[in-house]
This record gives sequence, C-alpha cells and structure tokens, in this order.
Amino acid sequence: MSEPITSLNYRTTRFMVSAARVDQCPPEYGREVAFAGRSNAGKSSALNALTGSSKLARTSKTPGRTQLINFFEIDEEHRLVDLPGYGYAKVPEKMKHEWQRHLGAYLEQRECLVGVVLLMDIRHPMKEFDQIMIDWARQSQLPLHILLTKSDKLKFGAAKGIMIKLRSQLKDMEGLVTIQLFSSLKKTGVDELRGTLDSWLCQPIEDWELETEEAPAEALE
Repeated sequence: MSEPITSLNYRTTRFMVSAARVDQCPPEYGREVAFAGRSNAGKSSALNALTGSSKLARTSKTPGRTQLINFFEIDEEHRLVDLPGYGYAKVPEKMKHEWQRHLGAYLEQRECLVGVVLLMDIRHPMKEFDQIMIDWARQSQLPLHILLTKSDKLKFGAAKGIMIKLRSQLKDMEGLVTIQLFSSLKKTGVDELRGTLDSWLCQPIEDWELETEEAPAEALE
C-alpha cells in the first residue's frame, strides 16, 4: 500500500475548463479549493505565485472570462478553482446579480469543495463581498483561509496590526478561519499558503469527515 500524500506539487497546475453555471463544472471527484475575492484583490497574481507560473492566470484576463468559474488541475485528484471577482468590474447590476447567483450555487452544491481562500487587499479589507463570503463560511462550516494581499505596500508593523485586528474581529470563528499576510510581488507567505492547501487537499478522508462533523461545536465555542 502506497504512503499517503502529504504535499502537492503546485507547479504542475494547468488550466482545465471554464464554467458559466454549476451544471457546466467538471465531474465531482477528488478535492478542490476555491479562490475568491474582489476583482482588484490580486487573485490572478496569487495563483501565479502559488504555482510558479506567470501564464496560469492569463486565462482569467481573456475578455468575458471574469464572470466564469475557472478550474485548474493540480493532478487527477486535486484542483484549484478561480471564482468570479466583484467590486471593480464595470458591468450592469443585473449581470452582477447573475454572477452572484451562480457563485452561490457553486458554493452550496459542490460537494468536493473542501475550503475557500478569500483574498483581501490589505489596504481595503472587509468590504461587502468579503463579509458575504465570511458569513457563508460560518453558515456552511467550511474552512476559510484569508490572504491579506499586497502586504508589501505597508510597513510590516502596520500590516501585522491589520492582521491582528481582523483576527480579533473574527475570533468567534476561531478554528474555522485562518488569516495570513501575503505578497505576490515579494513572494511573502507563499509557503504558508501551500501548507494550508496541503492540509485541506491531502488530509485522509476519514480525518476530514471527523473534523467536519465536530467543526460546528468547536467553531461556536
């Protein structure tokens, strides 16, 4: 019997497919982690830093792709998912609501989803979209890892202060939400992010099921 995998090679990640609706998503197998954030939070840069490829997130820059759910395959059993960004996108409100509806359907129906990485520009944290994602994580009891991106734009002391303040704001979700500083430009926090993803994607199934069953009681203590 082969040894269980404890870490993944994110440099092998490649684009799979884009989906406009949940019924267009790839078949449910293995595990996936979704990346969410407002459209100026640095999601593409973070994915590129994580995978060591400047080409990976080019797909998201193609006109019309911003409203799609983009799937990237690490290997046959593990995927990263780039969710639509909101906030700076100059599109009609009706279209934004449509995106939100499909995003909500994905988060609620995708059973192979094991965690969400929420990206916030450290200079503009906790906007409306961020709060929506946090509330969803609280309700669904699915792990949420917050990346405070562009941390290189602030002095370390100021950046750390914002992280500590946010942890205090979300202390009722301790055990469910984790937070870190991140800079795609300086590659700060990339190893920490990979470690979090490995803990979600490589954890033995029986351990995962036990944790999720116990999570609600622990998270509300």
